[in-house]
Order: sequence, then structure tokens, then C-alpha cells
Amino acid sequence: MVLLEERIIKDGKVFPGNILKVDSFLNHQMDVKLLSEMGKEFKNIFSDCGVNRILTIEASGIGIACMTAQFFDCPLLFAKKTKTKNIANSVYKTQVASFTHATTYDVIVSKDFLNPGDKVLIIDDFLAEGNALLGLIDLCKQAGAEVVGCGIAIEKGFQQGRSRVEEAGIRVESLAIIESMEDGKVVFKRN
Repeated sequence: MVLLEERIIKDGKVFPGNILKVDSFLNHQMDVKLLSEMGKEFKNIFSDCGVNRILTIEASGIGIACMTAQFFDCPLLFAKKTKTKNIANSVYKTQVASFTHATTYDVIVSKDFLNPGDKVLIIDDFLAEGNALLGLIDLCKQAGAEVVGCGIAIEKGFQQGRSRVEEAGIRVESLAIIESMEDGKVVFKRN
């Protein structure tokens, strides 16, 4: 998606350790017009999959997932990293290792909102090692729901995330795939 790539070049910042900071427009402060265009693009890509639920993980993917859910006219469910008093004990639970935060989270969703037979599209802001996606896929399997695909805003194509998710038999579609980030410069993968 050219619009997203242009924004990454304009406002993204590369830090040591293959960290791309896009918090000025994607996952802290959000450019809702850009997110809306991304949601439209995910709708175009996955329009024939019978999606009836969007799933993401808190917190950075929620904005993109919300816009995507609007175009699919379906609910958005986000997996929580902490269990609160207002969530019933009836939850699906898995563990997710975070690349960015260098920690492992217990991730949960209420059994009330993820059901057998659901056709789930997973949306997230980044794909690096694939841990978040694999955790969300696990939650869907526990529920008996079908993951029809994963829509990713920005994929770090030089890391193993895509191959790990595809090995699990899940389709991955990314709006921007980064081939390398060296000397503060982002290079996108071209087909």
C-alpha cells in the first residue's frame, strides 16, 4: 500500500535493534484517515472470506482493527494482556512473547465473544517474529473458530514471523513489507 509506505518514509523513525517507531501516526497518535484507508484495503483483500469477527491484541492493533471491522460490518474483539475483575472466569488463555517489550504475557479473551464457527480475521500493526499472531490463532483454535487470515499493517520481512504463521496454515497479507532497515533507512520489499 503506497500510502502507508510513503507515511513510513516521511514520519517513521528507525532505532537500533530493528525497531521502527511509527507512533506519530499508527499506534500512539493515530491518523484515522490513514487507518480508514487501511481498513478499506483489508476489506478488499479478505472480502471473499466470510469474515464475521475481527480479532487483535491490545493495544497497538486496536485502531487498525476497529477501522477494518467497520468495513466488514462486524464486531471487533481484542485479546487482553491482563485479567480484570470485570471479566468472567470463562476465558480462552494463551501466552505471547512480545518482541518489542521483551516479556511474555498471558493473553485472554472471554468465551462469550469467540465462538465455534466464527470466521476470524486477525489484524495487527506489526509482524516480526509472529508470536502475537500465533497466540491469537491458538485462542481461535481453543474456541473452535476458523482463522481466515491475518492482515498486517507493517511486516518486517527480514524476520521469521510470516513463515511461522504460514507454516500454521494461515494466510498472511501485509500492507507494507520491509526488506531491511539499515543506517536509519527503510527499504520495502517489491514483488
